[in-house]
Amino acid sequence: MVKKLLIDYREVEEAFLDCLFKEEELKNIKDIPPKGVVIVEGVYDRIKLHSGRLEEKRAIVTEWLEALPHEFRIGWSFLNADNQENGMQWTNSHKYIDQLFCLGMGLGLVRCTMPRKSWRMFRGGMPYYGLTLDNKYL
Repeated sequence: MVKKLLIDYREVEEAFLDCLFKEEELKNIKDIPPKGVVIVEGVYDRIKLHSGRLEEKRAIVTEWLEALPHEFRIGWSFLNADNQENGMQWTNSHKYIDQLFCLGMGLGLVRCTMPRKSWRMFRGGMPYYGLTLDNKYL
């Protein structure tokens, strides 16, 4: 069986950056946070995503998340998300894993299993994430 790269870190980053609010969108806004914002707590930052552009990415983000190891259906360490279910490594950077999980959390497809204050007890101080994928897994 030929292993196939199902998640491309460049596509993940492109989708993530597209979902961020653009500078011109933030000019002259009256509502803080702006209307249509989805706020997620990533490993490194609190991220504000544009709900409309985020929703446009639902199908591809779901596809990427489904390519992660099956253990994420229950909850598994952020540190294990660099490989796909087929064993192929899709990234060697935590940055792209965090971007993927932020997109997933913004769409309600990913949940962090423990509050941030509990992360320090896990290996590397990193959280565990579980896939909800429209409640197919809990």
